[in-house]
Amino acid sequence: MNEEVPLAHEITPAETYQIDSDDYDSEQERDDLDDEEYDQLVEEAENGYSDEEMKAFTDQLKESGLVNFLRDYLALNERSETRSLRKLLLGFGIIPPVALRHPSTPNLLLLPFANVALSRVLRRRKRLAHLSSLQDAINLLRDSKRIIILSGAGISTSCGIPDFRSSTGLYAQLQDEGEYELDDPQQMFDIRYFRERPEVFYSFAKQIYPSNFFPSPCHRWIKLLEDRGQLLRNYTQNIDTLENLAGVTKVLQCHGSFSTASCLRCKTRVPGPTIEPYIMAQKVPYCGTCRETRDRGLEIRRARKEAAKKSKLKGKAKEWDSGSEEEDSDGSEWGGGEPGIIKPDITFFGQALDSEFDQCLFKDREEVDLLVIIGTSLKVAPVSEVLTHIPHSVPQIFINLTPVHHVQPDICLLGDADSIVTYLSTQLGWTIPPPSVVVHPPNPSSQGSEELSSAVQDNEIKLDRAVRVAIPPEEAEWMNGVGDMQHVHLLRRKDSTETTEAVLSSPSHSTKTDDNTDDEDGQDRNQDHSQRSDAQAAPFEEPNEHANRPELELEDDRPSKRPKVE
Repeated sequence: MNEEVPLAHEITPAETYQIDSDDYDSEQERDDLDDEEYDQLVEEAENGYSDEEMKAFTDQLKESGLVNFLRDYLALNERSETRSLRKLLLGFGIIPPVALRHPSTPNLLLLPFANVALSRVLRRRKRLAHLSSLQDAINLLRDSKRIIILSGAGISTSCGIPDFRSSTGLYAQLQDEGEYELDDPQQMFDIRYFRERPEVFYSFAKQIYPSNFFPSPCHRWIKLLEDRGQLLRNYTQNIDTLENLAGVTKVLQCHGSFSTASCLRCKTRVPGPTIEPYIMAQKVPYCGTCRETRDRGLEIRRARKEAAKKSKLKGKAKEWDSGSEEEDSDGSEWGGGEPGIIKPDITFFGQALDSEFDQCLFKDREEVDLLVIIGTSLKVAPVSEVLTHIPHSVPQIFINLTPVHHVQPDICLLGDADSIVTYLSTQLGWTIPPPSVVVHPPNPSSQGSEELSSAVQDNEIKLDRAVRVAIPPEEAEWMNGVGDMQHVHLLRRKDSTETTEAVLSSPSHSTKTDDNTDDEDGQDRNQDHSQRSDAQAAPFEEPNEHANRPELELEDDRPSKRPKVE
């Protein structure tokens, strides 16, 4: 029997690509199942889709993506019926939370939970076995025609702009300084906190404002790919607009930028330079139109209060008097709703990404033939989910100073990102274009001799950073991983004594690499890596103990027919 109308038209990219699958906390939702209910769920799962059918669904999900998969799965069949989401979830070993667990729960109510749950299934990407070497990376870059670059703060640090999450990054600086009375450094970019205390953000904003910086070799390498006709799109998490300064046109600034600013109240948008004087002066910019409206409202209220006093309506006058201080405060002066504050068009925590992100990703996933992730730890959703939302058969190259352990790229190139892309370009016979930015000398009439000299020197330092790399190709050598880590390659300077076995050796291989790494240090670090590997493998292991059955609830595979193991 058809239980509901088709849902395909209700599934949009924004409902899937902007999902952070960590939003669902299985620990909070998890409740104890008695033996009878558990056995019923296992029986229902085993009487549902076969192993072959579930494998086909898994392959389809990973290749077609969540949007297309759900649209296809929930499409009407020849009997004008839709397939059951409950049956699909149980087939994946996913037990819905108690509020959605009854067998009669319709697809419409299960759909939001299914989005989150299937996003977690998508995270289980396996590396492509035929790709691992440095030469494989070079070949991919040479042969690919539609490359997506996913970039983060790591490609701008050499320009003098701090990243966010490293030990010397922006959040660490805010935490150490303790100047802004933040419960958490990330509050600086929280939209709720900004509405309450915009002066805190504007007292700090000039430290990250992209004034007088020059694009790094990484930015210009992305421009090189675009000039060669190989760039499909650059998805950048950065707000510094250095991609634009490098001349990249196929760029999507996922988290916005300082290039424009908008009034929170009336949504009027202005060019970014309009508020630059306020940022540099550490003052809050207000919307002129909204402020005029507010001032007129305040004037009307003051006039009414004066009229009440003159008419000797003491009770009314007392009422106005009691609220006068509150009316003049920033907390209520706008008469409810958003304050008339102009905010840079940066996506703060608590704000959704622009719809352009969903639309571009939905389109690009059908065309991309290589994904290059560079300069990001992939900690912030939904951009971090891009890796799982493109077809899993598309090769992935990860370039970063440090490794990450929650994703499975096919080739990892570790080290200074500028040096890595410069080395790769040399091997490919490519030349990264020089900075095209003209350095404007400081105005001597507005500065003293010492300030002028300091400004000139600062420009020279920034320009030098833009044209030089930490490790030139002729001084570089690669240390290659072994065993399960053979896809990891570390760039270092020749004759370096740097210890690398911790990064490049798999837990099951104690063979030394070419740098004669110290055994004791390598052993300790390998043990740490072994623990991480076990933790990563756990979500893929089939539960084999009845006592651990709550593990089924999002992270495990299908319920097993095997008897309990005591």
